[in-house]
Amino acid sequence: MIQPRTPRRQELGEFLSARRKATSRRSLGLPPSTRRGDVGLSREEVAALAGVSGSWYTWLEQGRDINVSQQVVSAVARVLRLTSDEAAYVSNLTQQEAEPPVVRDAAPEHLQRLVDALEFPAFILTTDWGIVGWNRAYEWLYPRISSLEADHRNLLWLVYTDPQLRRMLPDWEQDSKRFLAEFRAEAGVRLAGPQHRAIVDRLRATNEDFGRHWSELGISRFESRRRQFRHRSEGLVEFEHHRLVPSDAVDLHVVMYVPVGATAHATA
Repeated sequence: MIQPRTPRRQELGEFLSARRKATSRRSLGLPPSTRRGDVGLSREEVAALAGVSGSWYTWLEQGRDINVSQQVVSAVARVLRLTSDEAAYVSNLTQQEAEPPVVRDAAPEHLQRLVDALEFPAFILTTDWGIVGWNRAYEWLYPRISSLEADHRNLLWLVYTDPQLRRMLPDWEQDSKRFLAEFRAEAGVRLAGPQHRAIVDRLRATNEDFGRHWSELGISRFESRRRQFRHRSEGLVEFEHHRLVPSDAVDLHVVMYVPVGATAHATA
């Protein structure tokens, strides 16, 4: 029996459709299409190459809540030339609905004590990227954090709407896209939930850059990396960007900016 569409499966269908239309035919050994040229596959071609029925794949792109095996997910991911991060995202969206995230207005006391003890910038994120705790070193890097209204204290919202934070990022276009791709990858099945949907809908309605980036459907899991910021008095500062998930609060991330190079000496 075909089930009605769910927001989670609708997200899956839209993602698969976008990637199907962007797939190179030459990379799969297919001749150019009179309609599409070298870029783009029909649903029937994806189904045939993945070894599934055309009707089944059509239902999948339509967001129908049908049974999906991981073997079939892997076959579709192979045909659409998905990256490992994109394939994991698709697999996530075919799973059962996630448990509702814990709603937090503040960080647990023991995690706040942890970030307070750190001498470098650190803050605490919820699953929808709300900032619920930070230390003095993070205020040194981003002073506005302590004066923001609670409903504006969301990292995704700030990256796209706060001019001060935008000026702090030497390559805002690249950084904002990377943040958004990580947010989407992490949200997975929760993306259709009320907390995640609220911040996405709010940004789509108010920020043109966000709408443009969101439509690109970027997916990228977090990786520790070097990050640079323009500090108001120190100039260009550099950190290693790390994130940890506490074992007793897995709905939270502790984000840390560890100084490197000349920044390490300056902050010391």
